Amino acid sequence: MAVGTAVLSGITSAKAAAAPLDFDDLYGKIGVLGLEFSAKTKALNGAAVTMRGFMAPPLKAESDFFVLTEIPMALCPFCSSDSDWPDNIVVVYLGQKQTFVQSNAVITATGTLEVGSWTDPQTGFVSLLRLRNASFALA
Repeated sequence: MAVGTAVLSGITSAKAAAAPLDFDDLYGKIGVLGLEFSAKTKALNGAAVTMRGFMAPPLKAESDFFVLTEIPMALCPFCSSDSDWPDNIVVVYLGQKQTFVQSNAVITATGTLEVGSWTDPQTGFVSLLRLRNASFALA
């Protein structure tokens, strides 16, 4: 009983220690080379963060990743044209495959922020920002 309580307490502490990060905080400006990360985003690289947003409709009913968006999306972002692609997105990589929530439900995602361009070798999906070892809950 005590071990279970200690584990639960550790998980709660880790989530409580996560720094809040808003979509408005992600980028400082648009320069000649495109979007530039804000000082806050750069400072939180490698740290536990919590972000609030919406889950874009996933490619499959169960997966170990999803796209967190600032606004609800009716279509899977991979099925949209480039002009429909949202400016502010973060890819969220979970510890295991999960079933997802409705795309109009507000969620909170917590994980380790990873900053910089990266191509997922399994999907070919290119991302600028990711949450690793993440979890999510309805807000």
